[in-house]
Amino acid sequence: MRNRVSLIAVVLVAMVAGVMISEYRRPHQATAQAPRVLKMQASWPAASMFMDNFRMFADRVDKASAGRLKIETLPAGVIVPAFEVVDATHKGVIDGAHTWSGYLIGKHPAAVLFTGGPGGPFGMDLFDHLGWFYDGGGQQLFEEWYQKIIGRDVVGFPIVPFTPQMFGWFKQPFKGWGDIKGRKMRAVGMNAQILQAAGATVVSIPGGEILPAAERGVIDAAEWCCPAEDIKLGFHNVWKYYYMPSMHEMTEAGDLVISKKVWDSLSPDLQEVIKMAATDTYLRWWLTYARENSKGLAELREKHKVNISRTPDEVMIKQLETWDKIREKFAKEDAFFKKVMDSQLQYASVVVPGRQAMFPAYAFSADYYWKKKKQ
Repeated sequence: MRNRVSLIAVVLVAMVAGVMISEYRRPHQATAQAPRVLKMQASWPAASMFMDNFRMFADRVDKASAGRLKIETLPAGVIVPAFEVVDATHKGVIDGAHTWSGYLIGKHPAAVLFTGGPGGPFGMDLFDHLGWFYDGGGQQLFEEWYQKIIGRDVVGFPIVPFTPQMFGWFKQPFKGWGDIKGRKMRAVGMNAQILQAAGATVVSIPGGEILPAAERGVIDAAEWCCPAEDIKLGFHNVWKYYYMPSMHEMTEAGDLVISKKVWDSLSPDLQEVIKMAATDTYLRWWLTYARENSKGLAELREKHKVNISRTPDEVMIKQLETWDKIREKFAKEDAFFKKVMDSQLQYASVVVPGRQAMFPAYAFSADYYWKKKKQ
């Protein structure tokens, strides 16, 4: 009998211990949930260096969230075509996109102002434009544009600085503004409208389609980006004349776009992780981007024997004059375009003159140390 009681006692103790262990483990198991994964697609081909920016952002999010949030980074075309990623995000086909709102200029012309239009706009540089976005009311206008003006239920943040953009690649030497007429040139966004005004036949296609189009004779000139990026896409294999700089996209920035429904489902701390990761990626990647473009420029000239020439000042003045006429027309026809333009103009009217007074021109000390001596 005594043995039986002892056995029952042992069993009861084991049962109680089991319950206690189970209760102890339960909260710990709850914290070890599977990470949230957001599926996002870019507007860039897999070979593009802009995918490096996308992956840098995903890495920042993963680390800052301690693995609780992960971003799946897909190149253009994996789920939807390059120019359709915002619509796909709005419809819930994907959770977000790494893209450029300038592709949406056909839906509403204010797209060009959020990407950083010709001349800055209004003389702003990359960081002035970013300042307007975060400190001058730009972010609120951006959300209003996406959600109310073009009816896309998304939120967006600047993430990839494309600046500076080059004027373009040509098969034959480019002589001046009048030489644009009759060219079959790849361009998108506001640059397409500026080139059309100069008489070009514009073909708007994604970056990954530019080289095949050139090889088939569909285009005889193109603008995409910058030395390091253009090398990756192989433009030097079909064109040997490269002109830089340009006024059409002086402060160009691409966007991280996320479904509003997905955004609202994230906890406040994960929303902050995304916002901070986007800004960190924007700034840190630009430092690498500037260095890689400088190295790419040397490679194009020395290894690939590309003829690199400065875009004539007359051409860049014409770009700005043409843009001024276009924006004035849009401002008269569309109240929201004018609202955004006036916001940028007000911000620029304070910041740009101040920087003109306080900062020396970049060329001043650069020419002192690096300008080639005249023979």
